[in-house]
Amino acid sequence: MAKKPKKQQQSGGTPATVTLTAAGVPFTVHSYDHDPAHPSYGEEAAEAMGVSPDRVFKTLVADVDGALTVAVVPVAGQLDLKGLAAAVGGKRAAMADPALAERTTGYVRGGISPLGQRKRLRTVLDDSAGRHETVCVSAGRRGLEVELSPADLAELTSAVLAPIGRA
Repeated sequence: MAKKPKKQQQSGGTPATVTLTAAGVPFTVHSYDHDPAHPSYGEEAAEAMGVSPDRVFKTLVADVDGALTVAVVPVAGQLDLKGLAAAVGGKRAAMADPALAERTTGYVRGGISPLGQRKRLRTVLDDSAGRHETVCVSAGRRGLEVELSPADLAELTSAVLAPIGRA
C-alpha cells in the first residue's frame, strides 16, 4: 500500500532530494515499501503510488559511442536505443554495464536517479514527459520517488528532450 506523499522540508535525504532542495524546485517525495520479489522497479513504483505508469519514468544508463548517457523513459515502455543514439548525435547505443552505471552515478540499480549523480552524465528525457504536469523519477533509492515538473527535471539535468521511448 502506498504511503501518503510527503513534502521534502529540509536538505537531508538522498543526493537527488538534496539537489532539488538546493535548487529551490518544488517537489513531492513518495515513499513505499519496496518488494525485492517484484519483477519491475518502475511498475512497482507506479502501483505503490497509484500513479499511471506513463507518468513514472525510469532512469537507464546506456553507452553511446563510448560515453555513458542517461535515458529517462516511461516505465510503461522501453528505451529505443537507436533513438537515444540519434538524440545525442551518436551512431550506436547499448545498455551500460550495471556495475559501471552504479559506480558512475553513485546509486544502485532500481534506485538510479537522474538527479544528484556522482558524475553528471549527459541526459535525454523522453519527450512524452511534456504531456504531464508532473512526472515521478527515482529519488535515489528503491522505494523512494520524487514528483516534479518535467520542465524542472529537464533543466536540472540539462536534458535533451527527444522521442526515445517506445511502447
